Amino acid sequence: MTELFKIDSEEEIKQIIRLMKKVALIALQNYDLDWEQIRFNQLSDTCTFVIETSKDGTFLLRIHAGMAREEIDSEIVWLDDLNEKIGVTVPKGIVDLNGSKTVRIDQENGNPCYASLMRWVEGVHASGGLTEDQIYKEGILLAKIHQASKDFELTPNFVRPIWGEQSFRKAMTRLTKHYDRFLTDVEFELYQSAAEKVLYWINKISKDDENYGLVHGDLHQANIIFHDGYPHPIDFGRCGFGYFLYDIAHTILGLYPSQRELVIKGYESNRKLVGDWLPALESFTVMVMIENYCHHALDPRETEGLKEEQPYAQAIIKHYLMGTPFLFNSIEV
Repeated sequence: MTELFKIDSEEEIKQIIRLMKKVALIALQNYDLDWEQIRFNQLSDTCTFVIETSKDGTFLLRIHAGMAREEIDSEIVWLDDLNEKIGVTVPKGIVDLNGSKTVRIDQENGNPCYASLMRWVEGVHASGGLTEDQIYKEGILLAKIHQASKDFELTPNFVRPIWGEQSFRKAMTRLTKHYDRFLTDVEFELYQSAAEKVLYWINKISKDDENYGLVHGDLHQANIIFHDGYPHPIDFGRCGFGYFLYDIAHTILGLYPSQRELVIKGYESNRKLVGDWLPALESFTVMVMIENYCHHALDPRETEGLKEEQPYAQAIIKHYLMGTPFLFNSIEV
Protein backbone atom coordinates (compact mmCIF):
# COMPACT_ATOMS: atom_id res chain seq x y z
CA MET A 1 0.00 0.00 0.00
CA THR A 2 1.64 3.24 1.14
CA GLU A 3 5.16 4.05 2.08
CA LEU A 4 5.24 6.21 5.17
CA PHE A 5 6.48 9.74 5.07
CA LYS A 6 9.98 9.54 6.52
CA ILE A 7 9.76 11.31 9.85
CA ASP A 8 12.95 10.60 11.76
CA SER A 9 13.06 13.97 13.55
CA GLU A 10 10.85 16.90 14.51
CA GLU A 11 12.62 19.11 11.97
CA GLU A 12 11.92 16.65 9.16
CA ILE A 13 8.26 16.61 10.20
CA LYS A 14 8.09 20.40 9.91
CA GLN A 15 9.78 20.30 6.50
CA ILE A 16 7.34 17.67 5.22
CA ILE A 17 4.33 19.69 6.39
CA ARG A 18 5.65 22.86 4.71
CA LEU A 19 6.25 20.96 1.46
CA MET A 20 2.87 19.24 1.59
CA LYS A 21 1.07 22.54 2.13
CA LYS A 22 2.57 23.77 -1.14
CA VAL A 23 1.34 20.58 -2.82
CA ALA A 24 -2.09 21.08 -1.26
CA LEU A 25 -2.38 24.61 -2.65
CA ILE A 26 -1.53 23.33 -6.13
CA ALA A 27 -4.06 20.49 -5.78
CA LEU A 28 -6.87 22.85 -4.77
CA GLN A 29 -6.58 24.67 -8.10
CA ASN A 30 -8.00 21.53 -9.72
CA TYR A 31 -11.33 21.73 -7.88
CA ASP A 32 -14.36 23.95 -8.30
CA LEU A 33 -14.13 25.10 -4.72
CA ASP A 34 -14.33 28.63 -3.35
CA TRP A 35 -12.27 27.86 -0.26
CA GLU A 36 -11.44 30.38 2.46
CA GLN A 37 -9.15 28.59 4.87
CA ILE A 38 -6.71 25.69 4.81
CA ARG A 39 -5.19 24.23 7.96
CA PHE A 40 -2.94 21.26 8.63
CA ASN A 41 -4.74 18.25 10.11
CA GLN A 42 -2.50 15.19 10.39
CA LEU A 43 0.64 13.50 9.07
CA SER A 44 0.68 9.71 8.87
CA ASP A 45 0.27 7.50 5.79
CA THR A 46 -1.20 10.62 4.22
CA CYS A 47 -0.80 14.31 4.95
CA THR A 48 -4.23 15.87 5.40
CA PHE A 49 -5.57 19.42 5.46
CA VAL A 50 -8.97 20.72 6.50
CA ILE A 51 -10.48 23.00 3.83
CA GLU A 52 -13.13 25.48 4.96
CA THR A 53 -15.65 27.17 2.65
CA SER A 54 -18.49 29.58 3.43
CA LYS A 55 -21.06 28.03 1.07
CA ASP A 56 -20.16 24.39 0.49
CA GLY A 57 -19.15 23.28 3.97
CA THR A 58 -15.93 21.59 5.05
CA PHE A 59 -13.67 19.20 3.15
CA LEU A 60 -10.60 17.09 3.82
CA LEU A 61 -7.74 17.24 1.32
CA ARG A 62 -5.43 14.24 1.39
CA ILE A 63 -1.91 14.09 -0.04
CA HIS A 64 -0.96 10.46 -0.60
CA ALA A 65 2.59 9.15 -0.29
CA GLY A 66 3.65 6.17 -2.37
CA MET A 67 0.12 5.15 -3.38
CA ALA A 68 -1.04 4.40 -6.91
CA ARG A 69 -3.97 6.30 -8.41
CA GLU A 70 -5.91 3.04 -8.88
CA GLU A 71 -5.78 2.35 -5.13
CA ILE A 72 -7.12 5.79 -4.22
CA ASP A 73 -9.84 5.64 -6.87
CA SER A 74 -10.89 2.20 -5.66
CA GLU A 75 -11.24 3.43 -2.08
CA ILE A 76 -13.53 6.23 -3.26
CA VAL A 77 -15.60 3.79 -5.35
CA TRP A 78 -16.20 1.61 -2.30
CA LEU A 79 -17.08 4.64 -0.18
CA ASP A 80 -19.71 5.62 -2.75
CA ASP A 81 -21.19 2.14 -2.44
CA LEU A 82 -21.18 2.27 1.37
CA ASN A 83 -22.89 5.66 1.36
CA GLU A 84 -25.75 4.10 -0.58
CA LYS A 85 -26.05 0.83 1.34
CA ILE A 86 -25.39 1.15 5.07
CA GLY A 87 -27.58 4.12 5.99
CA VAL A 88 -24.66 5.87 7.66
CA THR A 89 -22.74 8.82 6.27
CA VAL A 90 -19.14 7.97 5.40
CA PRO A 91 -16.51 10.14 3.66
CA LYS A 92 -17.38 10.84 0.03
CA GLY A 93 -14.90 11.72 -2.70
CA ILE A 94 -15.21 14.93 -4.74
CA VAL A 95 -14.20 14.81 -8.41
CA ASP A 96 -11.94 17.49 -9.86
CA LEU A 97 -12.72 19.81 -12.78
CA ASN A 98 -11.92 16.98 -15.20
CA GLY A 99 -14.18 14.48 -13.44
CA SER A 100 -11.27 12.56 -11.90
CA LYS A 101 -11.30 11.16 -8.36
CA THR A 102 -7.63 11.99 -7.87
CA VAL A 103 -5.24 14.74 -8.88
CA ARG A 104 -1.63 14.10 -9.86
CA ILE A 105 0.89 16.63 -8.58
CA ASP A 106 4.45 16.73 -9.93
CA GLN A 107 6.65 17.89 -7.07
CA GLU A 108 9.76 20.02 -7.36
CA ASN A 109 11.95 16.99 -6.57
CA GLY A 110 10.51 15.18 -9.59
CA ASN A 111 8.50 12.65 -7.57
CA PRO A 112 4.79 12.65 -8.41
CA CYS A 113 2.14 12.25 -5.74
CA TYR A 114 -1.65 12.20 -5.73
CA ALA A 115 -4.26 14.24 -3.92
CA SER A 116 -7.91 13.48 -3.23
CA LEU A 117 -10.65 15.67 -1.80
CA MET A 118 -13.26 14.24 0.56
CA ARG A 119 -16.39 15.78 1.98
CA TRP A 120 -16.07 16.25 5.73
CA VAL A 121 -18.19 13.92 7.89
CA GLU A 122 -19.98 15.80 10.66
CA GLY A 123 -19.58 14.45 14.16
CA VAL A 124 -17.39 14.46 17.25
CA HIS A 125 -15.43 11.91 19.20
CA ALA A 126 -17.18 10.68 22.31
CA SER A 127 -16.23 12.88 25.26
CA GLY A 128 -16.27 11.75 28.86
CA GLY A 129 -16.18 8.07 27.88
CA LEU A 130 -18.36 5.96 25.63
CA THR A 131 -21.85 4.99 26.76
CA GLU A 132 -23.04 1.39 26.52
CA ASP A 133 -25.44 2.42 23.76
CA GLN A 134 -22.64 4.01 21.73
CA ILE A 135 -20.45 0.93 22.06
CA TYR A 136 -23.31 -1.41 21.11
CA LYS A 137 -23.98 0.72 18.02
CA GLU A 138 -20.30 0.46 17.03
CA GLY A 139 -20.86 -3.29 16.74
CA ILE A 140 -23.93 -2.70 14.58
CA LEU A 141 -21.91 -0.34 12.38
CA LEU A 142 -19.21 -2.98 11.84
CA ALA A 143 -21.83 -5.55 10.88
CA LYS A 144 -23.39 -3.17 8.35
CA ILE A 145 -20.02 -2.48 6.74
CA HIS A 146 -19.22 -6.18 6.48
CA GLN A 147 -22.61 -7.06 5.03
CA ALA A 148 -22.22 -4.30 2.44
CA SER A 149 -18.74 -5.65 1.69
CA LYS A 150 -20.20 -9.10 1.06
CA ASP A 151 -22.63 -7.62 -1.47
CA PHE A 152 -20.11 -5.32 -3.20
CA GLU A 153 -19.36 -6.17 -6.83
CA LEU A 154 -15.68 -5.73 -7.66
CA THR A 155 -14.77 -3.97 -10.89
CA PRO A 156 -11.85 -5.21 -13.05
CA ASN A 157 -9.66 -2.25 -12.08
CA PHE A 158 -10.46 -2.35 -8.35
CA VAL A 159 -7.19 -2.39 -6.38
CA ARG A 160 -6.80 -2.34 -2.61
CA PRO A 161 -4.17 -3.87 -0.29
CA ILE A 162 -4.54 -7.29 1.31
CA TRP A 163 -4.22 -7.51 5.10
CA GLY A 164 -3.07 -10.99 6.01
CA GLU A 165 0.00 -13.19 6.17
CA GLN A 166 2.24 -11.27 3.79
CA SER A 167 1.40 -7.82 5.14
CA PHE A 168 1.95 -9.05 8.71
CA ARG A 169 5.30 -10.61 7.84
CA LYS A 170 6.31 -7.32 6.23
CA ALA A 171 5.29 -5.43 9.38
CA MET A 172 7.35 -7.78 11.55
CA THR A 173 10.36 -7.27 9.30
CA ARG A 174 9.98 -3.53 9.83
CA LEU A 175 9.69 -3.99 13.58
CA THR A 176 12.86 -6.10 13.60
CA LYS A 177 14.76 -3.02 12.44
CA HIS A 178 13.24 -0.59 14.92
CA TYR A 179 12.05 -2.52 17.99
CA ASP A 180 14.99 -1.33 20.12
CA ARG A 181 13.40 2.12 20.24
CA PHE A 182 10.85 0.85 22.76
CA LEU A 183 11.45 -2.88 23.41
CA THR A 184 14.20 -4.92 25.07
CA ASP A 185 15.55 -7.99 23.30
CA VAL A 186 13.64 -10.27 25.68
CA GLU A 187 10.38 -8.39 25.07
CA PHE A 188 10.87 -8.57 21.32
CA GLU A 189 11.33 -12.34 21.52
CA LEU A 190 7.84 -12.56 22.99
CA TYR A 191 6.53 -10.48 20.07
CA GLN A 192 8.16 -12.91 17.65
CA SER A 193 6.59 -15.92 19.37
CA ALA A 194 3.18 -14.24 19.34
CA ALA A 195 3.60 -13.41 15.64
CA GLU A 196 4.18 -17.05 14.80
CA LYS A 197 1.00 -18.05 16.61
CA VAL A 198 -0.92 -15.31 14.77
CA LEU A 199 0.36 -16.60 11.43
CA TYR A 200 -0.84 -20.09 12.35
CA TRP A 201 -4.38 -18.75 12.85
CA ILE A 202 -4.33 -16.68 9.66
CA ASN A 203 -3.53 -19.80 7.65
CA LYS A 204 -6.16 -21.83 9.50
CA ILE A 205 -9.21 -19.66 8.69
CA SER A 206 -10.95 -20.08 5.35
CA LYS A 207 -11.52 -17.10 3.06
CA ASP A 208 -15.21 -17.38 2.31
CA ASP A 209 -17.57 -14.44 1.89
CA GLU A 210 -19.01 -14.94 5.37
CA ASN A 211 -15.75 -14.03 7.09
CA TYR A 212 -13.56 -12.34 4.46
CA GLY A 213 -13.94 -9.34 2.19
CA LEU A 214 -13.41 -5.60 2.08
CA VAL A 215 -12.72 -4.14 5.53
CA HIS A 216 -12.11 -0.66 6.91
CA GLY A 217 -8.75 -1.87 8.16
CA ASP A 218 -8.25 0.79 10.82
CA LEU A 219 -11.55 1.33 12.63
CA HIS A 220 -10.13 2.12 16.06
CA GLN A 221 -11.87 4.56 18.37
CA ALA A 222 -10.12 7.63 16.92
CA ASN A 223 -11.66 6.78 13.54
CA ILE A 224 -15.21 6.68 14.88
CA ILE A 225 -17.16 9.89 15.44
CA PHE A 226 -20.72 10.36 16.70
CA HIS A 227 -23.50 12.46 15.22
CA ASP A 228 -27.04 12.46 16.61
CA GLY A 229 -26.11 9.51 18.80
CA TYR A 230 -24.89 7.27 15.98
CA PRO A 231 -21.31 6.25 15.12
CA HIS A 232 -19.80 7.20 11.77
CA PRO A 233 -16.58 5.69 10.39
CA ILE A 234 -13.91 8.01 9.01
CA ASP A 235 -10.44 7.61 7.46
CA PHE A 236 -10.77 4.66 5.10
CA GLY A 237 -7.21 5.14 3.84
CA ARG A 238 -6.25 1.66 4.98
CA CYS A 239 -9.32 -0.14 3.63
CA GLY A 240 -8.56 -3.38 1.85
CA PHE A 241 -9.18 -7.10 1.77
CA GLY A 242 -9.07 -8.99 5.04
CA TYR A 243 -10.95 -11.02 7.59
CA PHE A 244 -13.97 -9.37 9.21
CA LEU A 245 -12.59 -10.44 12.60
CA TYR A 246 -9.48 -8.41 11.79
CA ASP A 247 -11.73 -5.36 11.42
CA ILE A 248 -13.50 -6.07 14.71
CA ALA A 249 -10.12 -6.40 16.43
CA HIS A 250 -9.22 -2.81 15.56
CA THR A 251 -12.40 -1.54 17.18
CA ILE A 252 -12.21 -3.53 20.41
CA LEU A 253 -8.47 -3.31 21.12
CA GLY A 254 -8.74 0.06 22.85
CA LEU A 255 -11.82 -0.87 24.89
CA TYR A 256 -12.31 -2.46 28.31
CA PRO A 257 -13.32 -6.16 28.42
CA SER A 258 -16.96 -5.42 29.27
CA GLN A 259 -17.11 -2.89 26.41
CA ARG A 260 -15.70 -5.44 23.99
CA GLU A 261 -18.59 -7.74 24.83
CA LEU A 262 -21.04 -4.97 23.93
CA VAL A 263 -19.41 -4.53 20.51
CA ILE A 264 -19.82 -8.26 19.86
CA LYS A 265 -23.46 -8.19 20.99
CA GLY A 266 -24.17 -5.24 18.69
CA TYR A 267 -22.44 -7.00 15.83
CA GLU A 268 -24.32 -10.25 16.34
CA SER A 269 -27.64 -8.43 16.42
CA ASN A 270 -27.07 -7.96 12.67
CA ARG A 271 -24.51 -10.61 11.68
CA LYS A 272 -23.76 -13.81 13.55
CA LEU A 273 -20.17 -14.81 14.18
CA VAL A 274 -19.64 -18.43 13.23
CA GLY A 275 -17.15 -21.20 13.91
CA ASP A 276 -14.27 -20.96 16.36
CA TRP A 277 -14.38 -17.17 16.30
CA LEU A 278 -13.18 -16.28 19.82
CA PRO A 279 -9.59 -17.64 19.67
CA ALA A 280 -9.37 -16.31 16.11
CA LEU A 281 -10.49 -12.85 17.26
CA GLU A 282 -7.90 -12.93 20.04
CA SER A 283 -5.25 -13.73 17.44
CA PHE A 284 -6.35 -10.86 15.23
CA THR A 285 -6.36 -8.53 18.25
CA VAL A 286 -2.73 -9.43 18.97
CA MET A 287 -1.98 -9.00 15.27
CA VAL A 288 -3.51 -5.52 15.26
CA MET A 289 -1.64 -4.54 18.42
CA ILE A 290 1.69 -5.64 16.96
CA GLU A 291 0.94 -3.95 13.62
CA ASN A 292 0.23 -0.71 15.47
CA TYR A 293 3.63 -0.86 17.12
CA CYS A 294 5.29 -1.72 13.81
CA HIS A 295 3.65 1.37 12.31
CA HIS A 296 4.41 3.82 15.11
CA ALA A 297 7.95 2.59 15.87
CA LEU A 298 9.29 4.73 13.02
CA ASP A 299 7.81 7.96 14.41
CA PRO A 300 9.92 9.68 17.10
CA ARG A 301 6.79 11.45 18.37
CA GLU A 302 5.40 8.08 19.47
CA THR A 303 8.39 6.53 21.26
CA GLU A 304 7.59 7.50 24.83
CA GLY A 305 3.96 6.46 24.46
CA LEU A 306 5.00 3.07 23.09
CA LYS A 307 7.26 2.49 26.09
CA GLU A 308 4.46 3.38 28.51
CA GLU A 309 2.10 0.86 26.87
CA GLN A 310 4.47 -2.09 27.05
CA PRO A 311 3.53 -3.50 30.49
CA TYR A 312 -0.06 -4.03 29.30
CA ALA A 313 1.02 -5.18 25.83
CA GLN A 314 3.43 -7.71 27.31
CA ALA A 315 0.69 -8.98 29.64
CA ILE A 316 -1.64 -9.54 26.67
CA ILE A 317 1.07 -11.37 24.74
CA LYS A 318 1.91 -13.64 27.69
CA HIS A 319 -1.75 -14.57 28.15
CA TYR A 320 -2.05 -15.19 24.42
CA LEU A 321 1.00 -17.47 24.30
CA MET A 322 -0.25 -19.45 27.33
CA GLY A 323 -3.66 -19.87 25.71
CA THR A 324 -5.37 -17.96 28.52
CA PRO A 325 -8.41 -16.00 27.25
CA PHE A 326 -7.92 -12.26 27.66
CA LEU A 327 -10.38 -10.35 25.45
CA PHE A 328 -13.27 -10.38 27.90
CA ASN A 329 -11.25 -10.76 31.11
CA SER A 330 -9.36 -8.17 33.13
CA ILE A 331 -5.59 -8.53 33.01
CA GLU A 332 -3.27 -7.65 35.85
CA VAL A 333 -0.16 -5.81 34.72
